Amino acid sequence: MRALQHPAAEDIDLATVLSALADPVRLKIVAELARSGGIVCGQFDVPVGMSTLSHHLKVLREAGVLRVTPQGSYRTHELRREEMERRFPGVLDSVMRAIGSDPPPA
Repeated sequence: MRALQHPAAEDIDLATVLSALADPVRLKIVAELARSGGIVCGQFDVPVGMSTLSHHLKVLREAGVLRVTPQGSYRTHELRREEMERRFPGVLDSVMRAIGSDPPPA
């Protein structure tokens, strides 16, 4: 399995994060991750095919919103909650409230 690159926390840019969160499917992905803590790629409940889902996950990963961790033959996706909170305090909670989802647990 190919290694994936994640931006360092100090390199995460607010405009890039907000741009990544501007898509309704990506917001749904973030809301699911906030509720669950971590999801295997094929288990997201979104109205798109796998290749489109992969694209959305890549956008969120490259923006620094989520981390992908290899687990044998699959990958687990989870929010970079602590890093996002240190870098941009309250942004993730505000986004969750704006879309009517509970903020992720602290």
